[in-house]
Amino acid sequence: MAVDPSLVAHCLELLSVLGPARSRRMFGGQGLYVGEHFVALIADDTLYLKADELARPAFEAAGCRPFSYNAAGGRRAVMAYWSAPDEAMESPAQMRPWARQALESALRAAAARRTAVPRKAAARARQTAATGDAPAGRSPGAASTRPRRAKA
Repeated sequence: MAVDPSLVAHCLELLSVLGPARSRRMFGGQGLYVGEHFVALIADDTLYLKADELARPAFEAAGCRPFSYNAAGGRRAVMAYWSAPDEAMESPAQMRPWARQALESALRAAAARRTAVPRKAAARARQTAATGDAPAGRSPGAASTRPRRAKA
């Protein structure tokens, strides 16, 4: 089911209070971005904003509902996106605090992903140092394949 283009345009206008907003088709709905951060989605004619554990209580208190869908095996899957409060849909000014929480949730998620990757690399380095195992294709103490610079 296609999303109404006027709803997409309205939601982009609401989110643009935080910066350049754009949309992208996804899974029969629309994904909404502020800058490079995925902050919202539109499904079933409803705007859902990203809400992590820190933002979720505000959405719950405002009477919002989580985005959910039917997953494989007949189970119901719930994602970390919550419907926008009705009054926030009226103007960019009223959307600002909710959009800010969605962007902050996206920024925290991005920061968590960035720190997770170096931890894995650090763990591999510790294992290599402890066991003497070298990365694939190199033996411990093997000379570098990088060309040497001539001494002046």
